[in-house]
Amino acid sequence: MSHHQGHVIHQRIIDLLDTHHARYRVVEHEAVGKCEAVSAIRQTALGQGAKALVCHVKGNGQRLHVLAIIAADKQADLSKLAVSLGGLKASLASPVEVDKLTGCEFGAIPPFSFHPELKLVADPLLFERFDEIAFNAGLLTHSIIMNTQDYLRITAPTLIDFHRI
Repeated sequence: MSHHQGHVIHQRIIDLLDTHHARYRVVEHEAVGKCEAVSAIRQTALGQGAKALVCHVKGNGQRLHVLAIIAADKQADLSKLAVSLGGLKASLASPVEVDKLTGCEFGAIPPFSFHPELKLVADPLLFERFDEIAFNAGLLTHSIIMNTQDYLRITAPTLIDFHRI
């Protein structure tokens, strides 16, 4: 994974947010991979963190790549996700596939899909508790904290309840 690629993704997100007049701010910080550590630096609640999982959904004639967004304080129920999308089972993509589909390393994947074959799905709980969501924006050293409604308006994800109860 080239650092350059991460910068390109970061700039794409900033451009997208500016084009759509989103309310957001960028926070620069040390590269920390852990959700708990980064939310402390951002001064946001763990539940505001948008965790992005690149998944494959298979079965029932389905073959989908999915970028599944979930609140950082929740665990994903991948079978729930698969069934909701008409498949039978879902699995996490390999690091190579993650790089191919997102251009980002694990931990820096933003809740935006720039790949035509990567379907954006989000768990609605992420948007119900806080006015702002936070995420790494292509780089482990840059976080974006943005207005929840602006995120939904700009990305229009398919909403599927897939967090573990």
